[in-house]
Amino acid sequence: MESSRRALFLREMGLGPVWRLRGEDSESGMPASEQSGKATRPIDAEVQVHVPVQPEVVQVPALAQDDRTARILRMDWAELTAVVATCQACPLAKTRTNTVFGVGDQQADWLIVGEAPGAEEDARGEPFVGQAGRLLDNMFASVGLKRGNNVYIANVLKCRPPGNRNPTPSEVAQCAPHLQRQIELIRPKLILAMGRFAVQALLDTDATIASLRGKLHRCQGVPLIVTYHPAYLLRSLTEKAKAWEDLCFAKRTMASLVTQ
Repeated sequence: MESSRRALFLREMGLGPVWRLRGEDSESGMPASEQSGKATRPIDAEVQVHVPVQPEVVQVPALAQDDRTARILRMDWAELTAVVATCQACPLAKTRTNTVFGVGDQQADWLIVGEAPGAEEDARGEPFVGQAGRLLDNMFASVGLKRGNNVYIANVLKCRPPGNRNPTPSEVAQCAPHLQRQIELIRPKLILAMGRFAVQALLDTDATIASLRGKLHRCQGVPLIVTYHPAYLLRSLTEKAKAWEDLCFAKRTMASLVTQ
């Protein structure tokens, strides 16, 4: 009687018949092979709830990334250049035309670090070309510097984000060891970080450029000065005066470092 009421209740809930394993007796739920010679007895119906198995989430162990970074930090210039040229560490590899490794004097006192390649940089495989590059060259000339002459230029990202969108934290993280090794190989006396993403990546901070300007910071033990990216200055002409102040500060700082 109790079983009949329970079965009726289950049907009203739309739960349907009880699920059993293959080979089970239709009433007892025991394998038919074990029923031989045994008296059957009624049992209460049981509802078996099927819980779908969730797909396993595969995560790359932190040790794998640590091992990759360690390998990169042991590379010489030739190895590092080759690794960047064929890098597949993030999705940007699928959309780039060329990697943009860097250009200039590999023993330079000045290291200029930008954010990520734009369309022309992606097409030519060289950082800071086009309008932003021409403005940078003019900025150099104003303080007696010249591209390729005691100056090395690189970006945080070696591949262009589609549509010149902002780089993602994971993209920056994958490219960071390449720049870190470039800094170690060049051993510059001064780093000039241009643009928000370059500043945040090199100083590991979320602070604004405005709050960091005019101060001497350090990255991997190297003095670092913060300023605006030339592409930003093309859109914000009123900030050019501030960039000029930053360049003068950098020039004075370099003069003091050279005499030490």
